[in-house]
Parts: sequence; C-alpha cells; structure tokens
Amino acid sequence: MRHPILSIFFFTTYLIAGHANAAKACDDIYLKLPNVSQALCEEAQLKPSGARSVQGRPLLARDIRPKAPRLRVLVVAAMHGDEFSSASVALHWLKLAQAAPEDTHWRFIPVLNPDGLLRQPARRMNANGVDLNRNFPTPNWQRETKHYWETLTRKDPRRWPGKAPLSEPESKFLFDQMASFKPDVIVSIHAPYGVLDFDGPVMPPTKLGRLYLDQVGVFPGSLGNYGGVQNAMPVVTVELPSALRTPLDADMLKMWRDLRNWMDQTQLARR
Repeated sequence: MRHPILSIFFFTTYLIAGHANAAKACDDIYLKLPNVSQALCEEAQLKPSGARSVQGRPLLARDIRPKAPRLRVLVVAAMHGDEFSSASVALHWLKLAQAAPEDTHWRFIPVLNPDGLLRQPARRMNANGVDLNRNFPTPNWQRETKHYWETLTRKDPRRWPGKAPLSEPESKFLFDQMASFKPDVIVSIHAPYGVLDFDGPVMPPTKLGRLYLDQVGVFPGSLGNYGGVQNAMPVVTVELPSALRTPLDADMLKMWRDLRNWMDQTQLARR
C-alpha cells in the first residue's frame, strides 16, 4: 500500500503535469486569439488527439461528457487559419459547456488548422495551401471541385480544394472524428460573413444571437455538403461578423443559449 505522503506527492505531481501540458498547448495559440486570456485557454484543458497537422503540430481536442448524455455534439473552429474569432468563440463556449454540460456529450476542436493560424501572416489554407472546407469526399469530387475552383473562383488560391478528397491530415482527422464520435450535430464556427448557415435533414435554427439564418448554398467538398447533405448529419455553420474580433461576451452567451434551445426543441435522431 502506498504511503499517504507518497500518494499526495504523486497526486500533486499529476496535477502539476496536467497544468503544464494545458499551459504548453496554449502557449502558441492564445496569443493569436482575440478576447482569449491564457487562463481561459488553460482552463479548457485541451489534449492532443494523437493526430497532427501537415507541419506536425498536435490537433487539440476536449471532451465534456456527463453521466448519461442524450446528444453528441461536435464543435469545430479555425478550419480556416485566418478566422481567429472562431477559435475564440469555441473556447468561450467550451467554458460554458464545462459549467453546465447537462445532457450533452460535447467534443470541442477549437483549432483544426493550427498551421494556418500560427503562420505569419495567418492564412485561410493549411500548410499545403489547401482549403480544408473543400477537401471532404462529396460525390463527383474530382469533377465538381475542378469546375468550382477553375471556373467559379478563377483558381483563387484561397479556395484550392487539393489534389484529392481527404488529402490533408486535418480534414482526415475531422472525417475520422465524424465516423467514430457519430455526432448528432456538428457546429462549425467561421467568419466573417455574419450569417447563420445550415445543412441537414431537420429544421434549422432561425437565429443564434444576432446571426439570422441565411443558407448560402452547397459547395463541392465542403463540410456542410458532406455532413449535412450527403450523410444527414446536421451541420450548423456559424459565420461570425468579424474574423478579428469576437462578439461581446453577452452576445456569445446569447448565441450559446439559442443553440442549446434549438437542440432541446429539435428532434435530433440518434445514430
């Protein structure tokens, strides 16, 4: 039997190590994000998922799970590295989920594209120059993304879909998360169009805080197309008004409450 003093020592060491890991995970990230303190980032207790970005950075995640969850919700942000506010809102919402998870198993991925976010200057694409939100395996991907990129965007480098679907470790990671976690809802946070978008088989939320529903269409290779249209997995896309500033704290709280109310009122089929 371990001596009580040794037990206290090992427990204290475990807490210190856990705090150090959380601090290390936040060292690079929080300085780039608006309205995010080091304390907020560390309190999120983000953990390496085991997956890494193109440049080898760990893709961080956090699960918040009550004893008997009714729903599984996946929240992903900073898919585009220059949308700083999206990661900030994800971290603020993570804190709210920590305080009151209720009947929901939450999985947060606040920064899907750390290479793009930490680049100087930050950019939308990952380190391979791929728009991760055009890299998901939607039907006729090669033909449709080629037409979209070459004709509709005139080969805009910010929207290059890559050479093949799931060619990027970051999009492959999210794809694998969807397959293993089987979320009832995906909340994808972006900026800066200031609207609420939705893809999926259930009634969408009409508003989240000051953002009102304005469905912008379906794009080849997008998360909304792959998840919501092709796989009947509701995808709520939050387009914040600014990539550089978060909404006020009161507005972020109102968005969170509206999201929770919609989840409570909507029949979300279990998978």
